[in-house]
Amino acid sequence: MDRSRIPVTGLVDRERLLRALDEALEKRVTLISAPAGSGKTSLLRTWIARLPNAYRVVFVSARSEEDEQGFWLALLAAAGAVDTPVPTPAFSGANAVERVLKQLNESDDPVVIVIDDAHEFTHGALAHLAKFVAELPAHAHVVLSSRRDLRLGTHQLRLAGEVAEIRAKNLEFTESETRELLTRSGIALSNEALRTLQQRTEGWAAGLRLAVLSLSVDSDPEAFVAQFSGSNRVVADYLIAEMLERQPAHVQRLLLTTSILDRVNGELADLLAETGGSEKILLGLEDHNAFVVSLDSERTQFRYHHLFRELLRLELRRTTPELIAELHRRAAGWFADRGHVIEAIRHTQVAGDWKGASHLLADHLFELLMSGHNETIKALLEAFPRSARLAHPELAVVDAALETMQGRFGEAAMHLDVAERQVQHLPPERRPGYVVGIATLRLGLARRQGHLDGVIEQVNLFNASDADWPVSNTPLSAVLSAVALMNLGIVEMWSGRLSDADEHLREGAELSRKIGQPYLEVTCLSNLGFTSKIRSFANAREQSERAVELADRYGWENETIIAPALLTLAGTHVWAGDFAAGERWLGRAAKVISPGANPPVELLFHLVHGMLYAGRGRLREALVKFDESFRMQSLMIGEHVFAAHATAWTAAVRARLGMLDEARKLLTASPPARAAAGEMRNAAAVIELQSDNPEAALAILRDVLDGRAPILHDFTLVEAHLLAAHAYLKLGNALEIESSVESALALAERDRLIFPFAMTGAGELLGRLPRHGTAHAALLLEIVDVLEGSPPRENGRSTHAMSQLSATELRVLRYLPTNLSRSDIARQLFVSVNTVNTHVRNIYSKLGAGSRTEAVERARQLRLLAH
Repeated sequence: MDRSRIPVTGLVDRERLLRALDEALEKRVTLISAPAGSGKTSLLRTWIARLPNAYRVVFVSARSEEDEQGFWLALLAAAGAVDTPVPTPAFSGANAVERVLKQLNESDDPVVIVIDDAHEFTHGALAHLAKFVAELPAHAHVVLSSRRDLRLGTHQLRLAGEVAEIRAKNLEFTESETRELLTRSGIALSNEALRTLQQRTEGWAAGLRLAVLSLSVDSDPEAFVAQFSGSNRVVADYLIAEMLERQPAHVQRLLLTTSILDRVNGELADLLAETGGSEKILLGLEDHNAFVVSLDSERTQFRYHHLFRELLRLELRRTTPELIAELHRRAAGWFADRGHVIEAIRHTQVAGDWKGASHLLADHLFELLMSGHNETIKALLEAFPRSARLAHPELAVVDAALETMQGRFGEAAMHLDVAERQVQHLPPERRPGYVVGIATLRLGLARRQGHLDGVIEQVNLFNASDADWPVSNTPLSAVLSAVALMNLGIVEMWSGRLSDADEHLREGAELSRKIGQPYLEVTCLSNLGFTSKIRSFANAREQSERAVELADRYGWENETIIAPALLTLAGTHVWAGDFAAGERWLGRAAKVISPGANPPVELLFHLVHGMLYAGRGRLREALVKFDESFRMQSLMIGEHVFAAHATAWTAAVRARLGMLDEARKLLTASPPARAAAGEMRNAAAVIELQSDNPEAALAILRDVLDGRAPILHDFTLVEAHLLAAHAYLKLGNALEIESSVESALALAERDRLIFPFAMTGAGELLGRLPRHGTAHAALLLEIVDVLEGSPPRENGRSTHAMSQLSATELRVLRYLPTNLSRSDIARQLFVSVNTVNTHVRNIYSKLGAGSRTEAVERARQLRLLAH
């Protein structure tokens, strides 16, 4: 903080209070509690200006920010954050506190944090402030200035002697301080008059300033003091008559016309007062302590003392009530032109222009939602009278958005139905944007409800409008387009249309980046991690890690939007047999998921958790999680992409635990489309195997193995081959056991799918497979390690190398440690010798090897081959 630019507004250096503040630096916390006008801010500014340069000062006012999120972001920026903090829709005060504390801990230099107007905090925000105070680093001291006592739970700090207090009694001007104030103001009073003024104001700083302003121009100061008494009403009346009316006419007009504002600057004051030079006037008024306070170090933004502002507003209503609506309209236009939408809407409402206010709110709804202004939107909506809300159908869209964000899906759907019925009542030029807004909200609602098959009309709308976006020239076009692409992609993802989802989410991420909407970008990227499985699990991990890294950069590491990426990372690690890493990612995901708010995400969370337990052989705990995953599907309107897995694995674990009848009932009760899935047939085969019916199991698996049963991914085929191997084990068919296991290993090779081997208990099967008889010895060893409780051997380098080698090159690589010639390898793979030669050259190049021996050694170092 540049202390050289802080205006020292007090006319009296109150040395006793300044010493008290100096001494309080030995403690952790200083609390200043006193009514408005007691001189708290003036005292703090004077004290800050004289602090030694060894102290870094951070000054933030709770009053100057729009909401709690704005305060914490301002504090973070003032504390020296390198990256500009960005608002978020899912704001968490606790997370904001952690970010500020982390920033403060980056330096051990002494720091003084001054939080002015702390009484502006809401009850919930006070809890976060209390956490901040309690966990403040040792090198930091916080000063809290408030008009009332704050419930911060500082009793432990008090008992430890770490709290200093300055209260209203301490801030009262003493008689000597009052004399100094009068003397410095050039006012001479008799001792009797001075004592009278002191007694009647009771040392209240604002009251004394009121008196000094009038005394400086009064021809009979003694008489003035004698009359300076009475109720607040008398003081208010006197302020209007003696201070305002004694200002030049152009200053009076400026004060009155700008009193409608919470903040004012020179340009806006010029517009409202229809004059010029307003900034110079405001600076002069502040310099004279005329109830004008600058809000920034450059002294370009101002506010009036709240008592003074209210008095000015009262006088404006009394003298020129017909001007008030016009002033608010001018202010609204000024704020709207500069992108200050919230202020524009508020002034439009006060002007009584409900139609204009509804247009502004509807046009900027998605922009406000993506900037974290949910509570502000709610307050703006509630400011509309009932008649206005009924008369302006666009507000139904706002209602629907708020209900959706709060998880009240039924109410949201009703508002959207109302909105659709009202489309015909809108002006033709506003209908396209309105219709797309409704469609976007329906997609969002469908996404949260899991209504995955009920958005065809919306999908067709967006597909049809790719070439000619219907709201391309309206304020909401870019944000609305990005939101629509995000919602569409997520709906497609959860409904299993992964290629379409991948395309739309990539478009949404790119558009969000282009228009400067990082929250939307991170949301799209987080879900892209899941859809990237269509390429490979390695790609899915890489994409998810990028999304998490970007979220961390913005301080959104604990936001719900990052849940899909965290679950993708957890899931891909579990599939690869790295259960410890999977558990870590699951633990992080658990912190960001809100129960009941997003069933599709919760289904995946419980499913991966069940996989973790099943992979570790803890079947009863796995069943609890699979049951919960299955229950999440029952809460959804449509079919989740993993509905078959949730059902099948729940049934399979029940069967393995001996609950055969319950397992059969679960499969029998499934809808036909789900029952036909390959995953469900695998579960049915498990039931038959547990019932000692291997022939029946093989008959059920035939459709899966032959490709007739639909599956989501090759991991279902891996599981099917292993189940077939178990059936052949019961039948004593060693040749088919080896063939089935080898097929499972071949399918598992690319993504290193180890979980199916753990899930199916494949240890005995793998033990029957000759090590020299498999082309997948390295993977086989990794699986055996995992089944025996060791971590997987895979590391980052081998993953990279595998991603460089094609599937055919990997198969050729398996034969290089053997004595087979290239002709022999060609016969084994049913390809030509020339093809093998080409693959060998590629292997040498990618592994940086010059010979067959070097290639084998390099592959073993990368764990692509067993030693």
